[in-house]
Amino acid sequence: MGDIDPRRARDLGMDRLISRRDFFDGVAVTAGAAAVGAVTGIPLLRGGHGGGGPEGRAEIPYPPALTGLRGDDPDALSVPHALRDGRFWKHAGAPHPTGEAYDLVVVGGGVSGVAAAHEWLRRDPGARVLILDNHDEIGGHARRNEFRGGGRPGPLIGPGGSPSLGSPEAWTPEGKELLALLGVEPDTLAGYTDRTLYPGLGLRRGVMCDKETFGHDRLVRFEAGVQAEEWVSRLPIDERARQDLVMLYTDPPDWLAGLSREEKEGRLAELTYSAFLLEVCGVHPDVERFCRTMPSARWGYGADSFGAIDAWGTARHWDYPGFQGLGLGRGKPSRFNSPTVRKEWDAGAPVRFPEGNQALVRMLVGRMIPGFAGSTSADGVTAASYDYGRLDRPGNRVRFRLSSPVVSVRNDGDPRGADPEAASTATVGYFDGYRLRTVSAGAVVLACWHTVIPYLVPELPEDQLRALRAAVKTPVLHATVRLRDWRAWHAAGLRAVRWTGAYWCQTELGRPVSTPGYQSPRDPSEPILAHLVAAPCRSELGPVRGAAAGRQALLKTSYEHLEYTVRDQLTRLLEPHGFDPAADIEAVTVNRWGHGYAPEYRRPWHDFYPDGPFPAEAARRPFGRIAIANADAVPGAGFDAAVTAAHRAVRELSR
Repeated sequence: MGDIDPRRARDLGMDRLISRRDFFDGVAVTAGAAAVGAVTGIPLLRGGHGGGGPEGRAEIPYPPALTGLRGDDPDALSVPHALRDGRFWKHAGAPHPTGEAYDLVVVGGGVSGVAAAHEWLRRDPGARVLILDNHDEIGGHARRNEFRGGGRPGPLIGPGGSPSLGSPEAWTPEGKELLALLGVEPDTLAGYTDRTLYPGLGLRRGVMCDKETFGHDRLVRFEAGVQAEEWVSRLPIDERARQDLVMLYTDPPDWLAGLSREEKEGRLAELTYSAFLLEVCGVHPDVERFCRTMPSARWGYGADSFGAIDAWGTARHWDYPGFQGLGLGRGKPSRFNSPTVRKEWDAGAPVRFPEGNQALVRMLVGRMIPGFAGSTSADGVTAASYDYGRLDRPGNRVRFRLSSPVVSVRNDGDPRGADPEAASTATVGYFDGYRLRTVSAGAVVLACWHTVIPYLVPELPEDQLRALRAAVKTPVLHATVRLRDWRAWHAAGLRAVRWTGAYWCQTELGRPVSTPGYQSPRDPSEPILAHLVAAPCRSELGPVRGAAAGRQALLKTSYEHLEYTVRDQLTRLLEPHGFDPAADIEAVTVNRWGHGYAPEYRRPWHDFYPDGPFPAEAARRPFGRIAIANADAVPGAGFDAAVTAAHRAVRELSR
């Protein structure tokens, strides 16, 4: 990352007092408990404050309202990183049993973990369940950001992670069943989004051909009905590149003439979209540079990692030109398309809550833990009040213990021995911010990242450990910015912009999603939330190596620099239309997900896809009283994939 220019930082309003927490990963403004530093080498910001626990630890603040760096922040990562680096067990000391015994302990409080707990209780309503998570918030990547003030009577609410449920009509049976149990009607949910507001105000999509890619910034706005020749003429690219790009959008030839449909699909499956453009289409390099970030916000990496077969499968009006002449049509997906592309092939428009997917998590937790949620209905979940102090009370049958990273999971007996029934219980160890604690479990669902599991259960078979380590997630950042108003967006005629090479690959106004009791902004004079997405993956290295390299760089990037880039890009985009970052930016939350998108199998990177065998099949095998969930176990993106993995794990433990 480049250095921050102090003068530019002042111009961007970095010296103004707003709601933020500034720190580098592992170097906190406020030190945590001394015990944490001794065990992990990294002090926790809040000293390990969880939601109560066996010794009545201090209650945490209301997590959605916290700003600054959120998500995979130093608090959440300090213990997992100490495990990875071999530092934890050198200083952990003897375990201290809590004396608690549960029918089920769930490791990971994201979508899959909460769904596993809910399904277990559906089968056994009298069960005692404990959910443990290393974050200070429920839901994993399903995160809610909330901002109050600015004269608005209630908060502004937006997603800080997974924003959309996709199209429920394409969901797995387990996902559809869960929606029905919660009383969520997809048609009603679809009506929450006003799809006419922004177009009615003349707000369009655009692309910023930025100085990072082309030497200087030039914004191109996509007008409805405008032909490619017109907007391409405004791009700061070579003249031959303009001709090539117009050809790709309007009249590309059959680049693979003479091949059958199956052969054409097979050829596309061997290429990235960048390689398709440069090697098959032979276009000017400026065309590839213009197209490189087309997949970044959706998939977490650029066209130099994104498969050509999936680019064809998701091509729409503005994205992934060049396939029309192949004669493949849009009748059906290819067998080589990734699972998500195949699933969404004929799906309807995505549906969403204002806070994204955490709405469903809150509904599930509210139904399991009395007093947590003021409402557990689809109509009431967004505007309801929530009491996080209720999550971990001793009298609850279900307890949700936050800021409690799990460090070990062991069968109480050898499941590989002559008597498999010897392993009828398990012991789970976690760090409570002060010392190592243990609880007893009749069964355990590991609904955490697969790459963490080898450190928790090192006794797993070697082939299973290898398969778990192969599930490398893609890093992603979601920034949520409270703006004083959105007059500058209105003046610019913009609602969403893709950047060709700047740090944040997408900037957009918050979607106009309203529910009973919550009204999204409708007038440009009102406060609003803007959302930015960054994809740190080093795509040129491929999705696995690139994800690892991007995550390492991300963990070394300060929150101060992330806020600087947010302010810088919003200013570059909107300053010509009256935007003043010092006055207009009222709060910033950066949700850092170093382990973000689930690692789907896709071509050209996985030669075994689609015929198998798949590493996930080995990775998710149960081990005694331990079963494995998380979307990594499918593997697949989407809320329903996490639910399906949870249901499978519960079935395995119930046999």
